[in-house]
Amino acid sequence: MKQRVIISQNIEEELAMAIAECEHDKIFVLTDENTAKCCWPVIQSFLCLKGAKLITIPASDTHKDIDSMAQVWTALGQGGATRHSLLINLGGGMVTDLGGFAASTFKRGINFINIPTTLLAMVDASVGGKTGINFNGLKNEIGVFNESKYVILDTCFLNTLDHENLLSGYAEMLKHSLIANEKMWAEHVRFDWHSSNLSLLTSQLSPLVKMSVEVKERIVTEDPLEKGIRKALNVGHTVGHAFESFAMKTGRPILHGYAVAYGIICELYLSVTKTGFPVDQMRQTVSFIREHYGTFDITCDDYDQLIELMTHDKKNTSGIINFTLLGGIGDIRINQTATAEEIKEALDFYREG
Repeated sequence: MKQRVIISQNIEEELAMAIAECEHDKIFVLTDENTAKCCWPVIQSFLCLKGAKLITIPASDTHKDIDSMAQVWTALGQGGATRHSLLINLGGGMVTDLGGFAASTFKRGINFINIPTTLLAMVDASVGGKTGINFNGLKNEIGVFNESKYVILDTCFLNTLDHENLLSGYAEMLKHSLIANEKMWAEHVRFDWHSSNLSLLTSQLSPLVKMSVEVKERIVTEDPLEKGIRKALNVGHTVGHAFESFAMKTGRPILHGYAVAYGIICELYLSVTKTGFPVDQMRQTVSFIREHYGTFDITCDDYDQLIELMTHDKKNTSGIINFTLLGGIGDIRINQTATAEEIKEALDFYREG
């Protein structure tokens, strides 16, 4: 059965229906410490979750690791989970990635449902079947492709987020607009982030979330195992993941979406110089990112380490760094390469603008 994505109108009814459609002798709900406190209370009284066992792991991407994975496997085993049990992942991308991998490997695979609670997870991590954990200092180094049976998106959970976490998710939406069409891109670079009223912001984001998920779903359906066009979703990620790993290694962790935003700056510069992306649209996108995401400080002494981290990207073949660049908005150029000198130029542009 293909993954079903539900834009929620009534989460209790939709979750009850999803659970009924999934074989289950026991139900487990995975949260991290934050979602246990902020999001679990929203659904814990639902009749369909009566008797469900709660598993809670430490929060943040630094805990998306083998220790947290072992904690989930142990809790499933001690809770009497069988091959016919169901895991519901309630949380951000860290929870849906790790929970999806735990479900895919426990007893060789049990059913799971994702209920993403962050903007990043709604538009990216929870949809499309990528699961995994960080390992050996590298992002998502270990994992499998395996789709959840259902993804239930309810924007009510966005009210639990701060401005920074909303912006982190928005970077993936901006990326989706770059690979979609000019109309969608224009809406995204014009979005007004200056309101301090978070509930107003989340209600204005709602229709854009739906658009974003549709872009991702369309691409994933066409190429579930990332053999071709799904690489479109990697715009900003080759450099972005390197920024993210570097930030973690140097004790200055940054949110995934911020790293992707910085990666988009570098990869749009490469797109201008290598595949003819229009300079004015690059400038507009970059100025939007600089205004809202600031910068992560690097020096030219960090370039070699960043390039070394890029060589570990899973999209590479034979050690050649692979980029997805753009010839224009919606004009996707997969399997592009760049020399170390060209990458250093892009990093110069990122630092100096």
